[in-house]
Amino acid sequence: MLSKRFYRSLSLLILSLLLSACGTNPYSLPKIESPEPEYREPVPDPLPQPAPTPQPEVSRPAPSGAHTGLLLKADDARSRGDYSQSLAYLERAQRIDPDNADIYLGLAQTHTASGNVPQARAAAERGLLYCTGPQQCDALRAYVR
Repeated sequence: MLSKRFYRSLSLLILSLLLSACGTNPYSLPKIESPEPEYREPVPDPLPQPAPTPQPEVSRPAPSGAHTGLLLKADDARSRGDYSQSLAYLERAQRIDPDNADIYLGLAQTHTASGNVPQARAAAERGLLYCTGPQQCDALRAYVR
């Protein structure tokens, strides 16, 4: 027969195990302490850098045959009084070459011929961003005034 002393020791052992299990959380993460990040002052350059020399402007490539043909078709349609067809050709040309001032000039001319002066002015203003020569710029400026 087992003695009372054995049962008492066993119960104390079980009780201590239960109490120790209550004191820990198996889901808690240990704290990780990291040092403060170092901050270093930026070191200025000892010698000032020379100003970059301006590069010559690269000339634009020659217009592609696709949009040149569309410009000719747009001029023809505008001369016949078919302004919607002319605008359709010009918008197609604009999708091909959106930075071409001749297309914006054609848009301004067509809008003016159709009586839409505010739209002509807007197209000419946009074309002034891309004009390359004095004749082209002057022709666009005439629609802005």
